Amino acid sequence: MLAKLKIYWELMRPFTLLAPTVGFISGGLIAIGASSPAVVTFTHIYPIILGALSATFLNAASNVVNQYFDIGIDTINKPNRPLPSGRISLRNSRLFAIVLYSFSLFLSYSVPNKQFITIILITGLITYAYSAPPLRTKRWAIPANLTIAIPRGCLLIVAGWTAVRSFYIFEPWFIGSIFALYLLGAASTKDFSDIKGDKMYECNTIPIILGAKKAAITMTPFFVLPFILIPYGKINGILTGSPIVLYPLTTILVVWGGYTAYLILRKPEDLTLEANHISWKHMYLMLLVGQIGFALAYLI
Repeated sequence: MLAKLKIYWELMRPFTLLAPTVGFISGGLIAIGASSPAVVTFTHIYPIILGALSATFLNAASNVVNQYFDIGIDTINKPNRPLPSGRISLRNSRLFAIVLYSFSLFLSYSVPNKQFITIILITGLITYAYSAPPLRTKRWAIPANLTIAIPRGCLLIVAGWTAVRSFYIFEPWFIGSIFALYLLGAASTKDFSDIKGDKMYECNTIPIILGAKKAAITMTPFFVLPFILIPYGKINGILTGSPIVLYPLTTILVVWGGYTAYLILRKPEDLTLEANHISWKHMYLMLLVGQIGFALAYLI
């Protein structure tokens, strides 16, 4: 029994659930901090917890769906995953995805602000469209990155905000757009080591279209430029978070992004050889630090 549970746990790809959970909670805390007065109460925490669980289950479901429709690609690129290795059947993985989607929708309905359900439904449709026919946007470079960046960057922050406040406010959309722009380029980091399988199944990612070197040059500005929008937003009154945190956060992310860009540009061919190139880890950690940094900026 325990062995089976571990397979389902692996199928959800738990490490990738960290950023959506943290991002959602960050959006909720930003909404609390942007209100006046900024007081954290149970009426705030309760919907944030429910919403974070909903977002986590939704992301887990999309991970399962992605592996379900990518079984051929994963047989080539990641043969040790549960589906290509035969440790779980397609039927059971399909049922598991349905269960996860059901949990997500149930929890979203429990959040008092019903705008949240709208965000969850839109996010679910976009993430499903990335992996599944008839759209399967992962077949095309720019649409693929957009269907990663919009839900995991922009809508994630807005969803967290919506657990506490109305989404008819520009501020969370601006913050979410910073992370969306970042992921629009940075998401391609994962595509380099998947070139072999993606080519065979006609998924034309940016590294396949441009080659490793040109793809690296194209994506690296996205590790730096989006974060310049943070001081722009503060100076122009869009962001109400503390400048004591926002300005140092900008510096940290810009310098860190520049270093990650250097790692990518130094030997772009290495990205095609390593399943988990160090730049992918930096990309993911930068996302987490950015999310946490914004939350702190709005709470102090």
